[in-house]
Amino acid sequence: MPRLLLTLLLASLTQAAITQEFIYTDAPFPSAHASTIVELKNGDLLSAWFGGSAEGKPDVAIWSSRRTNGQWTAPIELVREPNIASYNPVFFHSADGKLWLYYKFGPHPSSWSAGRRFSTDEGLTWSPVEHLPAGIYGPIRAKPLMLNDGTIVSGSSVESYHSWALWIERSADNAQTWTRIGPIVAPPNADATGTYGLIQPSVVQLKNGTLRLYARSTEQIAKICVADSTDGGLHWSAVHTLDLPNPNSGLDAVALRDGRVVVIFNNTTKGRTPLNLAVSTDGEHFRIFQTLEGEPGEYSYPSMIQSSNGDLYATYTWNRKRIRYTRIPLADIPAN
Repeated sequence: MPRLLLTLLLASLTQAAITQEFIYTDAPFPSAHASTIVELKNGDLLSAWFGGSAEGKPDVAIWSSRRTNGQWTAPIELVREPNIASYNPVFFHSADGKLWLYYKFGPHPSSWSAGRRFSTDEGLTWSPVEHLPAGIYGPIRAKPLMLNDGTIVSGSSVESYHSWALWIERSADNAQTWTRIGPIVAPPNADATGTYGLIQPSVVQLKNGTLRLYARSTEQIAKICVADSTDGGLHWSAVHTLDLPNPNSGLDAVALRDGRVVVIFNNTTKGRTPLNLAVSTDGEHFRIFQTLEGEPGEYSYPSMIQSSNGDLYATYTWNRKRIRYTRIPLADIPAN
């Protein structure tokens, strides 16, 4: 078989193996953004996002859908704060088995507060909403990391008018209380004008035990930035950039059970397309292996997990209109 034909055939087989579908096609809101995904104990999936007339509008609430028996249920409302917008839901399980929903609310990210509720029956019913103390947010956008001892290491950040900075919030009591560590700041730049810094870190554990965060950066930096911790997230190294672009857009990272790291991100310095997957054996040097979206538009704020069967599940914003779900088989992720 000619080499070109073989290459095209292999590429088509790889593309066909990836499952992509919209979580919903009809909903009582025109705009949606910032999704999260979690695998439930029975293998079902649960996703949430914020939806309303437009980001920041008072009618924006947290909505959710469950994937069961191969189909997504109609969206239901999980949280609606009175006359104020909600943002950035995050699902995760704590070591005691509770399913948590954390979210933010307020007129603008610079003046956010955080809320949460939990479920003891995998999202069928939920506790009353609880508002967190000022300055504590829990996971700001990406899922937290659960250490072997049950400690939760959560990436957080603060967006002020002139600068952004990363924080880590740790919980050793199943998300009941949090200790705040930071700030973790961007490399100095005397020439930077306007807002400068880093937000929305995704935290993973590398195969040598080191914790590493991957962060979104402002346009003056325009690269994915990382920092490391060798003591379970109590102290963090200076930040450095990777050789991967970041157009001031959210990303997510997963450390696979075999030690490889996969990131989902926008491979561009401007805009929010394309949306790509890259893999690394050391968490530092990455190879792009898949384009999930390449057409003009906005494909952003991805959330990604490794499922119990080894495959990757991801959700992301599709043109601010819908949330798209993607399954990436483990066999389709290159070895290096």
